[in-house]
Amino acid sequence: MQAESPGPRHEWLDDEAGPVVRPYAVTGGRVAPAVGEFDLVAFVLATGDVDPDGHPQLHPEHRHLVELAAEPVSVAELAAHLDLAIGVVRVLLGDLLTGGLVTVHEPPTTAYLPDDNILKAVANGLRAL
Repeated sequence: MQAESPGPRHEWLDDEAGPVVRPYAVTGGRVAPAVGEFDLVAFVLATGDVDPDGHPQLHPEHRHLVELAAEPVSVAELAAHLDLAIGVVRVLLGDLLTGGLVTVHEPPTTAYLPDDNILKAVANGLRAL
């Protein structure tokens, strides 16, 4: 006869579920980044100047973000690769930006985009060629 182990059983977890860590544990309870806003389409690039292993305060998720950002990658893609909520990724990116481990290239605002009439005129001119 086997004695059942004490505590709740989680039959919905299987071997493929991996570790379950609540987002607030990863961010230390923070819900907004210390610096930056991190638009979904903003590109993140690791600076390569600093070794993330030299920063003991960084979580494994921070290190993974730096690895993924070796090539320019959007904030949305980073969240998808890590399977984390966008808010969590933004908080982690704020930490990395503060530490000088990444740079962020925000998309241009609509104030700097050409007027629709100019674009239509250019398109019409190209068609006329």
